[in-house]
Amino acid sequence: MSKRSLVAQIRRLDDLSVGQLRERYRDVFGQESRSRNKDYLRKRVAWGIQARAEGGLSERAEKRAAELADELHIRVRTPPPAPAPDPTPVRTRDPRLPPPGGVIRRRYKGRVHVVTAGEDDFTYQGRPYPSLSAVAKRITGSHRNGYRFFRLEESRP
Repeated sequence: MSKRSLVAQIRRLDDLSVGQLRERYRDVFGQESRSRNKDYLRKRVAWGIQARAEGGLSERAEKRAAELADELHIRVRTPPPAPAPDPTPVRTRDPRLPPPGGVIRRRYKGRVHVVTAGEDDFTYQGRPYPSLSAVAKRITGSHRNGYRFFRLEESRP
């Protein structure tokens, strides 16, 4: 096989799917691959193709690799168990907001708009809203940052 043909064959591996690479692996090595990692399969098949064309490792190199593998003391450590999730997530309330039941007022186009802060929502004209931005949109008709609209940008003391 010519060098050019070998390079072309290896480059074509880039266009193969994982399934096709697994088939090529079977063709090259005569056994199934347990891997489904495309990059690994591509590199491994490319090495196999090149080893067939140009010769693999020498017998001496294979013996030395086996010796090194026997001498190597591999420590396999399992990762520590993940901490159990806290069943009660801590939600911090934005310090710019008044406490639940507190009132936010804003004069806009000659009218005073009053919003009552709840635990998880806001009440405006008797209707609940999930956020201050939703209230600001109801008042102005366009999307607004609720904190800016109600001038709550600065942290409360």
